[in-house]
Formats: sequence, C-alpha cells, structure tokens
Amino acid sequence: MTGSQAEPLRIDTSRPHPARVYDWWLGGKDNYPVDEELARRILAVDGSVVRGARANRRFMHRAVRAVAEAGIRQFLDIGTGIPTEPNLHQIAQQVAPEARVVYADNDPIVLRHAEALLHSTPQGATHYVHADVRDAGTLLAKAEEVLDLTRPVALSLVALTHYLDDDPDGDDVYGLLKRYLDALAPGSYLILSQVTPDLNPEAIAQAAENFRRSGTPFHPRTVAEFQRFFEGLELLGPGVIPVSGWRPGPEDVAAQAEGVVPVYAGVARKP
Repeated sequence: MTGSQAEPLRIDTSRPHPARVYDWWLGGKDNYPVDEELARRILAVDGSVVRGARANRRFMHRAVRAVAEAGIRQFLDIGTGIPTEPNLHQIAQQVAPEARVVYADNDPIVLRHAEALLHSTPQGATHYVHADVRDAGTLLAKAEEVLDLTRPVALSLVALTHYLDDDPDGDDVYGLLKRYLDALAPGSYLILSQVTPDLNPEAIAQAAENFRRSGTPFHPRTVAEFQRFFEGLELLGPGVIPVSGWRPGPEDVAAQAEGVVPVYAGVARKP
C-alpha cells in the first residue's frame, strides 16, 4: 500500500513541474502543454538536455546496481518522477530480490502512477510516499514504516538538488541533505547527480533563466559546490565525474562521443 492514495488528486497545470518536464524529455506522455512548452524552450538553448535526462536514468541504474552488489538492501528514492521502466526497485531487486524500496515525490501525477511503482518481488517491498523533500521529518517518518533506519539505506536524489537553493532561510539544500544523512545508519550510501554550469556555461545559464521565468527555481552548481554534498562521506571510484563517465557501460561510452552532458554525478558511503 502507499499510505497516501486517499489524498485528493490536485494537479496544477498552470505552471510546469520538473517531473513532468523531465517526462517530456524522456519521451513520456504524462505531461501537459505548459510542461512541453518549457521543455522545448530549454531544449532550444541546451541541445544536450535529452541526452542528459537519459544519462541520468542510466547513472541511477548503474549506481543502484553497484550499491546493491555492495550489500545494500534498503533504498529511499526522493524526487522519483513519473515511472519509467526499469524503475529503481526493478534494478535493486534484480540483484537482491529481498530489497525494500521507498519512493517519494511531491507531484500528484506520480501519486496517480504509484501503482506502477509497487510491483515488488514477493521477497521484497516497494512503497510510495507523497511528500516534499523539504519536509524531511514527515518524509522520513513515512519511509520508516517500510525501512529500518537503524540499518544501511541507499539515499538517491538524482537530478533533484538543482531545484533547491542553499539559502539557510530558504531550502538550505546542504543542511537538508545533512538531516537526511544524519538519520541514516553508518554504511548507508548517497547517490547524487546535479546540473553544473562548468561544462557548458552559456547553455546552462539560458536554461536556468527559462526555468526561473516559468516559476521553477533552478540552481546549477560548480564542481566544488557539488563536492560539498559529499563532505564527511567516502566517495566511491571514480569520484565526482560527469554523469556519463561514472562507471560507464557501452551505451554511456557511445553517448559520450555525442558530446558533453553538463551534469555531475557521485556515489558515496557514510562511514
């Protein structure tokens, strides 16, 4: 069960939502004209954005497989987005059928599709939490109905942090991430990717401006700013690197030949 499906479904189609914009880039159908309009505007100034969305998905698959092979059996995926197979739980449960997965997102469309996320193996579990990443207390309390936070968990925030500011009086993204990590047991992992201005400054500046004009905050970060998320953690090799270069498979090697994707990625372990 999700514990959230009784909530009324209120979808705001007057402004774009990042999950639905991302869905359009991935070729999905669960978006609205306002989402498509923004997605097309950003694609016009940043031709790598579709490749970037696909590269992020492949990174998530590789990172989840890596930590599952390292022994992780619990996963908390925040900013899940609209289901696109294979989903995180399918990757994790390929490695370990007993894996337990909690997805969380604040987009009502993801709530509507939650059933698609819940087809777990008999040995494992999947669960959906309709909650905002900024409300760490509520989100973690709901996740704890399925996950044992006294045991290691892989925390996945793929392509999410660039929608959060670092103002201590605002989203306080660094403090927010620390609250999540502080709640997790030693031996837990952080899986993270983030848009950067380092690799294509002009295109990312224009994309950020399009997001902001649409009412969606957008905060690309430099490599130093991205590395700050991993302070106190043990980075897995190859460390912080453009997303297609993190333990690439053949498809990623081929994609790198098409050009750079301005997204950093990293996976780290809590000692």
